[in-house]
Amino acid sequence: MTSHVPVAADHVVTVDDEGRRTGTFDRSAVHTTETPLHLAFSCYVLDDAGRLLLTRRALVKRTWPGVWTNSFCGHTRWTETSEESVVRHAEHELGFELADLQVAVPGFRYRAVDASGVVENEICPVYVARAVGDVVPNPDEVVEIAWADPRDVVRSVDATPWAFSPWMVLQLEALRAATADGGPTAELVAALGRPSEG
Repeated sequence: MTSHVPVAADHVVTVDDEGRRTGTFDRSAVHTTETPLHLAFSCYVLDDAGRLLLTRRALVKRTWPGVWTNSFCGHTRWTETSEESVVRHAEHELGFELADLQVAVPGFRYRAVDASGVVENEICPVYVARAVGDVVPNPDEVVEIAWADPRDVVRSVDATPWAFSPWMVLQLEALRAATADGGPTAELVAALGRPSEG
């Protein structure tokens, strides 16, 4: 682990329990059975019809290959804000720009273990945005896409949570409980509905 990295290095930013940046780790080596806590983000993208973009992770992914998940995720670099990272990944993974980018769940954090024993351990703010342009998936990142009514997504996740990424299952609950004043976040929260009580 280092306190700085060369500009071209592909890395993740490690953090302490309060989210303060502590160093960097080579991205290709960070995900193991003892993955350190690091910075990431998740983004949920809507189209003009209010449909939610879902993606199926490429089969070459280190964690949860081939699993359906939210629109896209990624890691923040040492020199980036979370928002800058979201914009960069949107173009890299899906070939489009974003409009109306909003943070919906700023403090989201989770830890999950996949079937191979590899751990995800992230402080991962959740964003909502609108797509600008057509989706052009990067095959190294995404093997399949689908646009779906958010209410149908919730029903599918509630019925078969094991068919989706664990972070998406947790984030949908957080999004359904979120409050928003307007924009795509409010639209998505309203479409997802409130969590059932009890």
